[in-house]
Amino acid sequence: MSSSLPVVVVGAGPVGLAAAAHLRARGFTPLVLEAGARVGAGIRAWSHVRMFSPWEYNIDARCAELLAAHGWQPPDPAQFPTGRDVVERYLEPLAATPELAAQIQFNARVVGVTKHQRDRMKNAQRGTTPFVVRYLQDGEERELLAQAVVDASGTIDTPNPIGAAGLPALGERAAAAHIVYGMPDVLGTARSRYAGQRVLVVGSGHSAFNLLTDLARLAQTAPGMQIHWAVRRPSLQRVLGGGENDQLQERGRLGLRIARLVEEGAIVVHTNAHIERIERTDTGWVAWSGTVALPPVDELIGATGFRPDLSILGEVRLDVDAGTQAPAALAPLIDPNLHSCGSVRPHGAVELQHPDANFYIVGMKSYGRAPTFLLLTGYEQVRSVAAAIAGDWEAARRVELVLPETGVCNTQFADDEAAAAAAACCGGPAPADAAACCVADADAKASGEAGCGCGPAAVAVPVVAVAAPVKSSCCGPARA
Repeated sequence: MSSSLPVVVVGAGPVGLAAAAHLRARGFTPLVLEAGARVGAGIRAWSHVRMFSPWEYNIDARCAELLAAHGWQPPDPAQFPTGRDVVERYLEPLAATPELAAQIQFNARVVGVTKHQRDRMKNAQRGTTPFVVRYLQDGEERELLAQAVVDASGTIDTPNPIGAAGLPALGERAAAAHIVYGMPDVLGTARSRYAGQRVLVVGSGHSAFNLLTDLARLAQTAPGMQIHWAVRRPSLQRVLGGGENDQLQERGRLGLRIARLVEEGAIVVHTNAHIERIERTDTGWVAWSGTVALPPVDELIGATGFRPDLSILGEVRLDVDAGTQAPAALAPLIDPNLHSCGSVRPHGAVELQHPDANFYIVGMKSYGRAPTFLLLTGYEQVRSVAAAIAGDWEAARRVELVLPETGVCNTQFADDEAAAAAAACCGGPAPADAAACCVADADAKASGEAGCGCGPAAVAVPVVAVAAPVKSSCCGPARA
C-alpha cells in the first residue's frame, strides 16, 4: 500500500482532530472529512450543557502542544466547560492552526468505506490494497484512496428510540412533533416549548440528569409544569450513581441533585417503565408500559442514549460485539450488562483493531451502544492508533492514561435491585408458563380476573441518599 496516500479521519470533533494531530506527528498526511459546516458539529448540539469533567480531562496533550506553538493560552484545568466552551476555546483554535486547517474538508459526509476494487468477500491482496472512502460534498459523490481510515464520526446523529425493545415504540413516529431526542436547551432556545407543560423524560443517564435539573429550574418560574421521569430499572439506586465517591465530583453531584429533586417532589419517577406504545388521547400524549399507562403529557424527551451508524461500513471487515456493537475486544470492558464503573481500563489499537488492518473506530462510536465515554479515553485511543498505523506497536500497547473512578458499579446494587423488582412485581416473577408479569398477576388471571395491574410504579417518596431504597409497587398504589 502506498505510503503517499493520506490517512482519512472521519469527523472533526475533539477525537477526530486529536487523531489528525497524532497522525501528523507520526509523519502521515491526515485528511479529515467532516459532515458539518464547522468543527465540533456534534458538540454544538448540546453546547449549552456544562460538562462533568474539567478542562484537564477534555484537552488532548498533543493538540495542546500544537496550540501552544501558536500562542494559545490554555483554560484553567480545574474549571468545568460547557460544550460551547469546548468548541470556541479549544476546537476552533485547533482547527485554525496552519498544521490542521488545510487538512479538514467540511460538508463532506462519508457514505461508504471499502477496499479498492474489492468488496468484503475478496481475500486476494486485501492487506496491501488501499481503502476507498466515498463521500458527498457540494451535492456530488466523490472518492479518494487512503492507506488507513480512522472513524471518529460519533453517534450524535443516531439516537436510540424511546421504545424499550430498540425499535421506536408503536406510535413514536406519529408523535415525532412532540418528541425531542438528546438534550434540548430547555432554559434557552427551547424554553417556550417546555414552559408550563407536562413533560416526560425517558432515560437514566447523565443526559437525563441534566435535562431533569434544567426542567426543575424552569418549573420554578413556569407555573403548571409537571416533570415525569421514566426509567427501566426497578429502582433508582444504581441509576443515581456514586455520589460523593465519584472522582469526577460534578458527575457525582448530578445524581445527588436529582435525588434531592425527587425527594422534594419536583420530579415524579416511574420505575420499571418499558415504553412500548405512545398514543394521543383527549388529555395528552400517553406512554404505555405493557398494560399500564403513564400520566398524560404534552412533550416527551428521549434521553435514551445513542447507537453507532455502521451502515457506511458494510464493505469493511469488522469484528463487532453482537450486543454493544463495539469492537469485540473492547466490549467486555464497557458492556453495562457486566459492569458500569465508568473507570474503563485504558485501551488502544489492540482492542480497537478489526480484520481489515489499519481500519479503526475511535471515540464515542467505538463504545457502540455503551454509555459513559470520556474524551480523555478517546485521546488515548488515537495516540495508540496513530502509533499502530506507523508500525510502532510498542508505543501502541503502552498505557499512558489513568481514568477517574465513578464510585459505583452495576454489581454494587444487584441485591437491592432484585429486592426492588420482587416488591414491584407482587410475589416475584410469574411462573414460566403463565402469561403474566408476576405471581399476583398470574393468580388473579387464574381466578378469571383481568390481572393485578402490574406495570411501572410512580415514585414520589423521599430519596434520602444515593443508596437509599426507593419504595415502589406495580400492583396499584402502595399503601402509606
